[in-house]
Amino acid sequence: MNYSFLDFLGLLGAVGLFLYGMKVMSEGLQKAAGDRLRNILSVMTRNRFTGTITGLLITALIQSSSASTVMVVSFVNAGLMTLGQSMAVIMGANVGTTFTAWIIALFGFSVNISAFVLPLIGLSVPLLFSKKSHTKSIGEFLVGFAFLFMGLDMISQYVPDLQSNPEMFAFLQRYTTMGFGSVCIFLMVGLVLTMIIQSSAATFAITLIMCSKGWIGFDLSCAIVLGSNIGTTITPILASLSGNLAAKRTAMGHLLFNLLGTVWTLALFYPFISLTTLITESIGFGDPTALAGYVRHIELTQPELYNHLFDNSLPTGHDVIRKIASMQTSVSYGLSVFHTVFNVVNLFVMIWMTNIFVKILMALIPTKKGDEEEFQLKFISGGMLSASELNIAQAEKEMIVYAQRVQRMIGMAQNIIHAREGNEFTQQFSRLEKYEEISDRMEIEIANYLNRCSEGRLSNESKHRIAAMLSIGSEIESIADSCYSISKTLIRKRDSQVQFNDEIYANIDSMFIEVEAAMTNMLYLLSHLEHEREQDIIASYNKEREINNLRNQLRTGNIENINNRHYEYQAGIYYMDIVGDLEKTGDYIINVVDTVKELMRSSRV
Repeated sequence: MNYSFLDFLGLLGAVGLFLYGMKVMSEGLQKAAGDRLRNILSVMTRNRFTGTITGLLITALIQSSSASTVMVVSFVNAGLMTLGQSMAVIMGANVGTTFTAWIIALFGFSVNISAFVLPLIGLSVPLLFSKKSHTKSIGEFLVGFAFLFMGLDMISQYVPDLQSNPEMFAFLQRYTTMGFGSVCIFLMVGLVLTMIIQSSAATFAITLIMCSKGWIGFDLSCAIVLGSNIGTTITPILASLSGNLAAKRTAMGHLLFNLLGTVWTLALFYPFISLTTLITESIGFGDPTALAGYVRHIELTQPELYNHLFDNSLPTGHDVIRKIASMQTSVSYGLSVFHTVFNVVNLFVMIWMTNIFVKILMALIPTKKGDEEEFQLKFISGGMLSASELNIAQAEKEMIVYAQRVQRMIGMAQNIIHAREGNEFTQQFSRLEKYEEISDRMEIEIANYLNRCSEGRLSNESKHRIAAMLSIGSEIESIADSCYSISKTLIRKRDSQVQFNDEIYANIDSMFIEVEAAMTNMLYLLSHLEHEREQDIIASYNKEREINNLRNQLRTGNIENINNRHYEYQAGIYYMDIVGDLEKTGDYIINVVDTVKELMRSSRV
């Protein structure tokens, strides 16, 4: 086998075309779907059964479980799909990949999707010049889809041609007589082979050739196919390395699903092979175990005929060639039956354990201790597979996490007011100060991320969302500043040795209760951008009026209390500073609500 440096460069170019096609297809799809993508995914993965069907259909359509699971990893990374939903889709994808094996078994290699690539590009390019943004996005999706399959076809051309050089695997023949040890060895061969060539379909074809030459029996062929199921998990794992915690758990879930399925199949391997043989024979495809024995018999009894058999020197109509062709068909169907039965049984066993899977994955890849007290972005990451529309969804999720962190600062500010002088006050102040620093950094990171998103090709709706998110981030940071300002007022109060009485504490607490309620309502609106209701918006405005009315009452009461000597004038000053900061917090909250309201109106237009 000759493989030059130019072939290697051709392989790099083919991979580049594949990745570019995936990027263009993903961006086109997201722009065509716009904000509806989240709703589409939620419908498709509403429960474990619809999620499984989704994974099955997508994988059967694009002929690659690796590609479909990579997409699932990117959706989870974007916060569009939960870990539980992703597991159901991955389980379905494993069944969907058996469709490829059946295509090979039924049609050989005559079905070539890449043959439709150029006609598809010819039909898609005119759409790119449409004045309608939606039509243009559909054109981009179709061109990207064509490039993706063109890249896949070219990768198969430039990958070292193992399929046409099966002699490379002839040495494995010496490991076929080790019983169950041989099964484990050939399982590893399937795993490594699929990891290298990144195609379980190509592994399937190589296995068929090895079996046809009599090098391995049907049982070891099944072991290779079993290993290829694990080998396909490497692509999503690589894709998840630049993703967030949920993406890593999803990729690990794909690996875990295939590993556990392989374990129970190995435990029942020989009975499972017998079941596969029985099913294959009962549906009229013949005995898949007969080929290897027949070829070995010819090799031992008629070595010259065996040599002529594989150098294509025998006439096409020769009895032996016709018989071997018939047996090859049986093996092909047998491997397809094995692959299908394995994945279907695995699905029906594992689908009921989805919640257990999620718990296991969270235990295997736990959240780091102290994450809540450290700077960490939960949803935003710089993965190559991310696309601008999905990035906006990631930023929206991150904005909710940001708001939740800042809401905790309101509680901290209330706690520090009641903290005793000394270590307790110092610790509370240090914690609030640390959160304020985290708030500043989060605002900068989210804003930078949104600015990078805006550099991509976006729909008008998405551009409005980015502007809204930038405004919301600024207002949330101002809320954090108000909380920190309260703590600095308390530092001045402590240095002046001024004391608050119970009446001041009670009034400040009542103000905190109103602000906390307004913040909670704002968080609800942020978390349900697709399901806004007018009454929730009205409730926020009512809370703002209540905060302003309470501020006015406390301000009037403060003047009377100072005149009546309920407390010192200096205590009243610090008291009003705190009330003023809390009222400003209410203003920042209602600014966020205003932005959400405008966002809601623009999405309806």
